[in-house]
Amino acid sequence: MKQRVVTALLLAPLAIALILLLPTPAFAVVIGGLCLLAAWEWTRLSGLRDRRVRGVLLAFATLAFWALWHWRDHDTVILVIAAGAAWWVVALFWLKQFSFAAAPTRENTLLKLVVGMFVVFPAWIALMRIHAAPDHGHWWALYALVLGWSADTFAYLAGMRWGRRKLAPSISPGKTWAGVYGGLAATAVVAAIGGWLLGVQDLRLLALVVLALLCVCFSIVGDLFESLIKRHAGVKDSGALFPGHGGVFDRLDGIFALLPLFALGKLLLGL
Repeated sequence: MKQRVVTALLLAPLAIALILLLPTPAFAVVIGGLCLLAAWEWTRLSGLRDRRVRGVLLAFATLAFWALWHWRDHDTVILVIAAGAAWWVVALFWLKQFSFAAAPTRENTLLKLVVGMFVVFPAWIALMRIHAAPDHGHWWALYALVLGWSADTFAYLAGMRWGRRKLAPSISPGKTWAGVYGGLAATAVVAAIGGWLLGVQDLRLLALVVLALLCVCFSIVGDLFESLIKRHAGVKDSGALFPGHGGVFDRLDGIFALLPLFALGKLLLGL
């Protein structure tokens, strides 16, 4: 716990500074780098061991990021973001079938690598479009990320204090329903206050809070899905970059699931 807190206290100010101070092109490079690290971890979790092949896949992923950036303002990118959001609905059914694709076969590795595309790329371009918005885009990007961070933090605290009934014991024994309720309660408060500070009022503020709650539900699915894949791989963490927190994917799993839905919802609400 101490190590988790120290790491979070060191990283949070840096993350906030990067979000608010960097122009979107520079922000895209930084977050793209983190996403590539997450993708590298995902290739290992998927069962791919050959580092040369993983390196080639990372090179193709870099090209995909460049292509998405080049077409970031095109309507086609909305379809990419929508596909990312839709994937997490499909993931719900996978979570119910714990053993699906668990065997270390070539076909299952390929399936998980394809899934990784739906996880990483839509989230990255969704965040870039939010960050680049002319009306307080940097603050909206921070708002979206804070939703995930606050939900995760308060879920952890509520689960430690009141957690009894397990959420998905066969996938992630540490997660409880009390943690879910604590995360959602914190999300409602953060979403309302943050939306008000960003000038959202009346029914649109209520709609924003509902959107935030839905996004956090997606983030829980993202967290559980990564836990499932780690179970398949027989590892505790995706990596060891962040002491007490694990790897990059361990820190971004819920965020990856949250961002596409938030970007779509924000667009539909005209914010």
